[in-house]
Amino acid sequence: MIQITPQMRILLAVEPVDFRKGIDGLAALCRQALASDPLGGTLFVFCSRRGHAIKCLTYDGQGFWILQKRLSQGRFTGWPKGSASASLRLDPHQLHLLLWNGDPAQVNAAPMWRAVPVAG
Repeated sequence: MIQITPQMRILLAVEPVDFRKGIDGLAALCRQALASDPLGGTLFVFCSRRGHAIKCLTYDGQGFWILQKRLSQGRFTGWPKGSASASLRLDPHQLHLLLWNGDPAQVNAAPMWRAVPVAG
């Protein structure tokens, strides 16, 4: 089971991918296009060229998980367009919104908690 935790690192690939790719093809994209290790526990999020489906890839220490959601109607409207980098970092609540076809850039939520450095 994939559990999305507040500490999880989530990377969204900005450019759409060929959804004929399986685990090995997406893991290669993680290494090459996103310059990230697919074995590091990061959850990678990809969108199809037509924008009607999303795939997520993650490694849990024993093997890869791949998750796909295809909309019955329409396209994912909140997918980021043309960014300077190949990937964007998402917070878990932004991923949940994206999976429900919302726009993660428009989320109006409290900022993620960060530890305050101790002055010494």
